Amino acid sequence: MVGGLLMFLGIVVGLIVWLVSIYNGLVALRNRFKNAFAQIDVQLKRRYDLIPNLVETAKAYLAHERQTLEAVMTARNSAVNANLRAAANPADAQAMQQMGAAEAGLSGALGRLFAVSESYPELKGNETMMQLSEELTSTENKIAFARQAYNDAVMVYNTALESFPDNMVAGFGSFKAATLLQATESPEEKKAVKVSFG
Repeated sequence: MVGGLLMFLGIVVGLIVWLVSIYNGLVALRNRFKNAFAQIDVQLKRRYDLIPNLVETAKAYLAHERQTLEAVMTARNSAVNANLRAAANPADAQAMQQMGAAEAGLSGALGRLFAVSESYPELKGNETMMQLSEELTSTENKIAFARQAYNDAVMVYNTALESFPDNMVAGFGSFKAATLLQATESPEEKKAVKVSFG
C-alpha cells in the first residue's frame, strides 16, 4: 500500500517536473525571439537617427525636391511609430505587419531620395553625405542580419508551440505563435537601397 502510494506520488511529481520543464522551455524560446526583436529595434533606431541628418544634408542641394525630402521624413516618422508598437509586444501579429509595411514605405522613400540625388553631382561628392550613406549601408546590413536571427528564433518558438506535447502546455500557458518578418514591398521596392555616392 505504502509502496504503491510512493510510486503514484513519484509519477505525479515526475509529471509535474516534466510539465514545468516544458513550460520553462517555452518561456525561454519566447524570450529568445523577443530579444532577437530587441536587436532589430536597436538597429532600426540607429537607422531612424541617421535619416534626419541625411535629409538635412541633402536639403541644401535638393531645393527643388522638397516633396521627396518630406516623403522620406513622413515615412521615417510612420516607421518610428510602427516600430514603437511592435517593440511593445513583438508577439502582436498586427503590430508586426504594420511595422513591416511602414519599413517598406521608408525603404521606398529612401530609394527615391537616392535616385533623385544621382542627378546632383555636388551632393554625391559631399563628404558628410558619403559618410552618412556608408553608415546607413552598414546599418541596413545589420538590420538584415538581425531580421534573420529574429525569424530563426520565431521559427524555433513556433515549431515548439506546434509540437507535441509542448502544444498542450502552450494552450494552458497562453503562448501564442509569433509573426515572422516578411517582405511586404513590391518587387521594385525589394531591390536593395542604393546608397553609394562614389
